Amino acid sequence: MAPTGRPSALAEHAFSPHDAVLGAAARHLGRRRFLTVTAAAAALAFSTNLPARGAVAAPERTARISKDPFTLGVASGDPLPDSVLLWTRLAPEPFLEDGGMGTDRVTVEWEVALDEYFAGVLFRGTADAHAEYNHSVHVDVKGLTPGTVYYYRFRAGAWLSPAGRTRTAPAAGSATSSLKLAAVACQAYMDGYYTVLRHVAQDDVDVVFHLGDYLYEYAVNSEGGERRYTDVTLPDVFNRETMTLADYRLRYSLYKTDEDLRAAHARHPFVVAWDDHETENNYAGSTPENDIPPSEFLLRRAAAYRAYWENQPLRAAQLPQGPDARLYRRLHWGTLAQFDILDTRQYRSDQAYDDRPHAPGAESDDPERTITGAEQEQWLLDGWKGSTALWNVMPQQVCFSQRKFDVTADAALSMDAWDGYRASRGRVVAGAKAAGVDNWLILTGDVHVGYALDVKEDFDDPASATVGTEVTCTSVASGRDGVEKPANWDLFMQANPHMKFYNGKRGYVRAELGRQATRLDFKTVSAISTPGAAVTTAASFVTEAGEPGLKPA
Repeated sequence: MAPTGRPSALAEHAFSPHDAVLGAAARHLGRRRFLTVTAAAAALAFSTNLPARGAVAAPERTARISKDPFTLGVASGDPLPDSVLLWTRLAPEPFLEDGGMGTDRVTVEWEVALDEYFAGVLFRGTADAHAEYNHSVHVDVKGLTPGTVYYYRFRAGAWLSPAGRTRTAPAAGSATSSLKLAAVACQAYMDGYYTVLRHVAQDDVDVVFHLGDYLYEYAVNSEGGERRYTDVTLPDVFNRETMTLADYRLRYSLYKTDEDLRAAHARHPFVVAWDDHETENNYAGSTPENDIPPSEFLLRRAAAYRAYWENQPLRAAQLPQGPDARLYRRLHWGTLAQFDILDTRQYRSDQAYDDRPHAPGAESDDPERTITGAEQEQWLLDGWKGSTALWNVMPQQVCFSQRKFDVTADAALSMDAWDGYRASRGRVVAGAKAAGVDNWLILTGDVHVGYALDVKEDFDDPASATVGTEVTCTSVASGRDGVEKPANWDLFMQANPHMKFYNGKRGYVRAELGRQATRLDFKTVSAISTPGAAVTTAASFVTEAGEPGLKPA
């Protein structure tokens, strides 16, 4: 039985067959008080690496696909010098729980070519789309040429997918001269249109980093919230919070029917990382936001993580095992850049002071507290020690730099960001310094505003050394239209002298890394309440190689 307060999340929903397994596991875990990730994983029989034997033997059904199954588009991700992960999911009826595909296995063909017309196909093969994975397809194409643009597509029966465009990373050790990337985050569907992603699709970048909150768990009404549809009525399955595996899968279907999101995925490879809303607002490790048993929350987390993998261009190494998934990973762009993609949700200690803004204190500064977990922290520091890259880039979720909310000495800080885990931050800053990381660039999501920040060795001493640069990429949609100058603009800029820029409009960050400097452009749109707004550059900065700190471009 759930404790008093919020009722049991799983009890409120009708179960699909997979969700029935989750429900049974939740009851089992609740009785036995198995509150660890390992125990929850053991109970989740549905989350093995391979589909059940019966699924492998299930007959093909390609001839019976009577409607276009590629309604959710195509995507690619995590480019390596010799491979790229290709993704699609078959869903002729995307707003049905099974996508209109039933329970049968479907063989999907894939092709890779150098030209968008596929005049000369270089690679082709087949992959099975299993009901156990919601008929998603993940193809790790190997043997590709480094630093090369490719086009790809899928075929299921008589249906051909849209063509996608992707690229491989440069050869390991190559002295690549430049890299152009876009950083995006926070795309609450119900807050407005994905105009920002349309502009990302049209931008000439090599790769897109999505820094979290790809999905929101909150209800979306029949009008699409602030989109205020008049020609579409969304079904009631979206007008509730996501709790079950079926809920999360359907919510991805809704998001991926957006044509601007599909366009961005089809044009560029993505590197994705989650934050909180892909599961639940402000959860911390195995601790939920609300008063429910941790064992039950871990089952919800398992469903959310599984649906995330099914709907993203991620390799098998990221496939969840129950409520656990290894999402942090490392990519390279020749000797120009090393990317250490972090997960600051899954392993963190619970937020201090009940997750309320609070001045630093004994609870938040406890050295035992962590935002990354000990294993990931050591992985990050070891990776820096072995790095030969000019730029060490750390894509992650929540604001790393200090943000005082007032000018007073005891000003409150966010307990959900690195400010609530100052010992963790101190160890990472010390590790970067010890490893000789001279050109440290942090890419951040979460806050729905654009910041440009100098990372200080001691944030309480403005005269202390600048050790890196942080940019937050504002949001794609979360926060609705936003304003250029939020009401607390003067206060924040005065309280945080290392903050060089603050803007509250929707947009993205475009970064161009070079051998001499990195240029950072804050791209914004005037509105997302109606589609089609133009993009402008709100501000531009450079950080020079060997000279940490931001300068106006």
